[in-house]
Amino acid sequence: MSAWVLPDHIADVLPSEARRIEELRRLWLDTARGYGYELVMPPLLEHLESLLTGTGSALDLQTFKLVDQLSGRTLGLRADTTPQVARIDAHLLNRVGMTRLCYCGPVLHTRPDSPYASREPLQFGAEIYGHDGLEADLEALQLALEGLKAAGMADCVVDLGDARILPALLNPLNLPAAQQAHLVQALATKDASALQQLTADFPPATRDALLALLQAYGGAEVLTQARKTLAAWPEALLALDQLAWLSSHLEATVSFDLADLRGYAYYSGPRFAIYAAGCGDALVRGGRYDEVGAVFGRKRPAVGFSLDLKALVGATPKPALRAAIRAPWSESASCRAAIARLRGLGETVVCVLPGHESEVDEFDCDRVLVEAAGQWVVQAL
Repeated sequence: MSAWVLPDHIADVLPSEARRIEELRRLWLDTARGYGYELVMPPLLEHLESLLTGTGSALDLQTFKLVDQLSGRTLGLRADTTPQVARIDAHLLNRVGMTRLCYCGPVLHTRPDSPYASREPLQFGAEIYGHDGLEADLEALQLALEGLKAAGMADCVVDLGDARILPALLNPLNLPAAQQAHLVQALATKDASALQQLTADFPPATRDALLALLQAYGGAEVLTQARKTLAAWPEALLALDQLAWLSSHLEATVSFDLADLRGYAYYSGPRFAIYAAGCGDALVRGGRYDEVGAVFGRKRPAVGFSLDLKALVGATPKPALRAAIRAPWSESASCRAAIARLRGLGETVVCVLPGHESEVDEFDCDRVLVEAAGQWVVQAL
């Protein structure tokens, strides 16, 4: 095997794609700044216990680990940035009121999330700390939708669910952790046969409600039916009311999936995923996770979302080549001054080096800098 072959699911990003990813990074950061979000830059690695405390086994399995040659302690390469941002909010900023934070940087996964996914996503995220009302959930959703729209993604569908519904049904039963994990797996895979076996000894109302969750996906009728099915669980009804409120305030197509349990151990309230036509997986995932700061000694409300800009660039419309001016290479001071002036005006000027006059690049050189009557002028090609 060649020494320069990269590991599986790790890839170089070549010029045109790299430029588009950088444009998307700037777009999302500017969009977040327009909402008042402050940028933070957590380190790529830190002590393992800080990265994984309170995050559960799933993130542990996704985290690369190594030994610090200075201290001998185990370090982790972050697989998700949210725990780090929660630490920053809790220990470094420690503000009394609300805090809006955003970030953008690489994360590393030991395994890809899907067969064609990268193990080195470029994760953008935005998070609100300190407000427990639905206004924060709505703002996170609106920011995510605005960012996707600015990136060229039209006709997005918001899929809503809530992490409180399943605990409302299961907590009164005091099930062993292993049995509860099997139930979560059966619901996540929508395995009706397994769910029937696992709930055979449950109270009839609980069993029927769990089985009904398997079919609880679709439009607004899902909430109407769920209110009948879950009438005996006030916390579940509150979750349905809040989902209805969020849906009514969104200018987007909304669907519901009450059995979508991705991030079940992480989220503590409404959760959402945003899909676009032609994309098999969600482009954005987020929701409320009020427990995220508890392990850092400061539990307070939190809601946010994240996405992989590398995945997003593959879903967005391919942009036109950037217009540019082709200029000759010259030792002439007047020619170099003309090129500097054009670049100062924001133009892209590509100097053609001797012997490379016919080469094609990623720019659309639709104009040329020529000398006419002793002056350097731009002419259309």
